[in-house]
Amino acid sequence: MIQRLLVRRSIAFSSSIPRTPTVSCLSHYNSPLRKIYATPFLPKCYSTTVEGKTTTGGEVPVTEETNSENATEGDPLKKELEAKNREVIDLKDKYLRSVADFRNLQDRTKREIQSAKDFAITRFAKDLIDSVDNLDRALSTVSAEKLSQDDANQDLVNLYEGLKMTNGILMQTLEKHGLKRFDPSETGEKFDPNLHEATFQTSMEGKEDGTAFHTQQKGFILNGRVVRAAKVGVVKNS
Repeated sequence: MIQRLLVRRSIAFSSSIPRTPTVSCLSHYNSPLRKIYATPFLPKCYSTTVEGKTTTGGEVPVTEETNSENATEGDPLKKELEAKNREVIDLKDKYLRSVADFRNLQDRTKREIQSAKDFAITRFAKDLIDSVDNLDRALSTVSAEKLSQDDANQDLVNLYEGLKMTNGILMQTLEKHGLKRFDPSETGEKFDPNLHEATFQTSMEGKEDGTAFHTQQKGFILNGRVVRAAKVGVVKNS
């Protein structure tokens, strides 16, 4: 009973509500909203020009430089190859410098060795020069007239000849080792401050100014280096 009563009331309530007219879907087919929503969505495009090449949208233009940079940055083998090339150039430069330094060291060492050989007897030569001077003075004390006389002392002649031979052999030995004696007055040389030491000056007819006409002490040269300068007298007419 109760159920039937509820059904009847519900039917009566539904019949009392006014019905609204139904709208067909076809009535909205040509509406403005249909046109708005029916339009397809198209993305906005922007045109950019780089070196004569046009690209659309936000795309980055692709060039040869970009391709090379991307290839270099993206290829680890190329990076490693470039690093090795730079290392090879650096090592080659260091090698050439080392070779040049070594050759310079060889040349300098050769010069030092040769200089040591040439002038190793410099101190010995300076000490020996005094003995050579004494021997030369002993020979100069005997005049040629005394030796040429018929009644000349034979012992004196023999002593003179012996000293002269000793002096000759000694000078030959010294010359083998590069030590030479020179006398500017014998050849009439011009005064040279690098080789001569002027002790006095005097006027002399028939000779030019600056000529070494007298030698007080002979000079010595060791392999081109002056060991002792010759002491000479120089002509000065003016």
